[in-house]
Amino acid sequence: MNFIEELRWRGMIHDMTPGTEEQLLKGITSAYIGYDPTSDSLHIGNLASIMMLVHLQRAGHKPIALVGGATGMIGDPSGKSEERNLLDETVLRHNQHCIQKQLERFLDFNCGSNAAEMVNNFDWMKEFSFLNFLREVGKHITVNYMIAKDSVKSRMESGSGISFTEFTYQLVQGFDFCWLFEHKQVKLQMGGSDQWGNILTGTELIRRKLGGEAYALTCPLITKADGGKFGKTESGNVWLDPKKTSPYKFYQFWLNSSDSDASDYIKKFTLLSKEEIETIQKQHDEAPHLRILQKGLAEEITIRVHSREELNAAVEASEILFGKGTADTLMRLSEETLLSVFEGVPQSRTERHEIAKTINIVDFLADMTHIFSSKGEARRMLKEGGVQVNKIKVDESFTVDQGILLNDKYILVQKGKKNYHLVKAV
Repeated sequence: MNFIEELRWRGMIHDMTPGTEEQLLKGITSAYIGYDPTSDSLHIGNLASIMMLVHLQRAGHKPIALVGGATGMIGDPSGKSEERNLLDETVLRHNQHCIQKQLERFLDFNCGSNAAEMVNNFDWMKEFSFLNFLREVGKHITVNYMIAKDSVKSRMESGSGISFTEFTYQLVQGFDFCWLFEHKQVKLQMGGSDQWGNILTGTELIRRKLGGEAYALTCPLITKADGGKFGKTESGNVWLDPKKTSPYKFYQFWLNSSDSDASDYIKKFTLLSKEEIETIQKQHDEAPHLRILQKGLAEEITIRVHSREELNAAVEASEILFGKGTADTLMRLSEETLLSVFEGVPQSRTERHEIAKTINIVDFLADMTHIFSSKGEARRMLKEGGVQVNKIKVDESFTVDQGILLNDKYILVQKGKKNYHLVKAV
């Protein structure tokens, strides 16, 4: 497998320094990508860079994931309009551990000569004094060179300006590349296109300080076809941590992508071959309403980030809203998934002690939850077979008690085919 050719057909190359492809053809090459450790989870905005490391390892090269414990204490001005909050070492170490666990879903950390490796730049920066930094790094890069970077110019021209701390970020990142080049024979740094300037500072520092030759490769920043920011929803980032974004919501994000976006994402975010993707695309084009492309995309990514079991649960949960889910499916849903599926449907509350008494369904629907405006309306709908409780069709003889509670606190009522109401016992 040719790494560059693989990235090229997938549309994952934005910029590349001369000689990069030749270096990768010489033999096993170590390459790294840096990750921001200011959260304990990566998000789907990180997927493109993660997949670059995946393809690198599959091509026989060695991937290194660098967690910026030191740079995380500074803040990268690239693509930012203002300075961010700084974190302490304890939090950063915790975040590093969580990030590695997520990367283990993608990379093999135990496969011999090209096993993936994680490093933290705090380990070589923590004892580095300011005076030594000036001697070892600062004297090799001119202020003119640093100011010329777009990320610095845009901040200097903005109203907020840029602090000296963030101004020196590119030197710290450049030293990371230099340190890895010298101690781990890393010859290539990769990242998003917004990191091009910082990465080049590293190659320049290696050239000036060590007389070595290093390389840079970036992928395009992922955006949606309508120009919107990729990876954002109304509730914020789509995270890889199931506690931050449930597998159901994660699956739904990909399932709801447009045809144009899905055609792009399936190349960038899955390991499906060119032939497999072309087959899926052809099937989709013949019957777009079946959303074969989106389903293939959502399935591949959800399995990789979570598991096949979580994918199956997400698919079952998705079917509930379209009348395909069963009572058993509903009973198996976690509270988080249940609330995700029925987010936005009308909700009401009822006293738990009232349900403990066993209530007639008509009283429950009309008096306790006001799902129906009157008992007469509730009776009519029940006689017509238009009421379901927890996906089971009920009649006037049905009674409500604690035994039917979902997750020991919810009751799902369905009026007709599409009108849902979620009752919470408190």
